[in-house]
Amino acid sequence: MSDYFLDSSALVKRYINETGSIWINNLFDPALNNEFFIAAIAPVEIVAAITRRSRGGTISPTDATTVCNLFRADLLSTYQIVELTSGLISRAMALAETHALRGYDAVQLAAALEVNALCVANGLPTLTFVCADLELNAVVTSEGLLVENPNNYP
Repeated sequence: MSDYFLDSSALVKRYINETGSIWINNLFDPALNNEFFIAAIAPVEIVAAITRRSRGGTISPTDATTVCNLFRADLLSTYQIVELTSGLISRAMALAETHALRGYDAVQLAAALEVNALCVANGLPTLTFVCADLELNAVVTSEGLLVENPNNYP
């Protein structure tokens, strides 16, 4: 059993077939009993990514609707959602300022750091941050989290 924080660049690979999708989907093998955390903003980003791909013609509108519905169903049972508190937002602002991160990247990292602090406080292994963004991954590493890039697993 491992704990993973999935940022949107990684999570979308579960719903849209692209480099790293097989690796991401393998993490969800029930026998592994993994836990998955996402920031409360991730659902917006995932639906937006799927919809934009449909409008861009890389997936059909029917497939986009099916995938969005699957994602919405998974939200009810598969992911632990990290809510956006004023403390988390303050930490995200500090991370954005320190590392020149994009806004949502700073929020994703702040959420992961919050979950990791709880893991460590409870004697659990360090959280693994899963992300396909090289720039963000470098910052995540500098903040002390383990990182996996699904794009490293074609």
